[in-house]
Amino acid sequence: MKLNSLDPRVNRMELPDENPYTDQVLHTMEHWETYEVFHQKKRGTQHVHCGIVHAPNADMALLFAKEQFARRGETSNLWVVKTEHVMAVDYGDADIFETTPEKVYRDASGYKVMDRINEFKKKQNA
Repeated sequence: MKLNSLDPRVNRMELPDENPYTDQVLHTMEHWETYEVFHQKKRGTQHVHCGIVHAPNADMALLFAKEQFARRGETSNLWVVKTEHVMAVDYGDADIFETTPEKVYRDASGYKVMDRINEFKKKQNA
């Protein structure tokens, strides 16, 4: 039986009639899982969540993510993670962060050194 899907990406796989995996793909098409996709523009930068894909397995999820999120823009790397493996704190449990004391002194925004830096630059150019 020839695999014919509404999804053009599956049709482009051109699975042959004798492929033993065709039945598996047809069966799993009814139960595709959700995968979270994280995109890295340039090497050394952070991966940023860019969306989700639905796929029968991790390999296909990576293929779909590449086609969906890495085709147009600059891409260095992609991460694909099953949604069920992503852990998050419930908004109702926000009180667990209340034990963290205020540490405003750690923010560099409180220091006004730009005037000193500009003075230093003027002295260096003079």
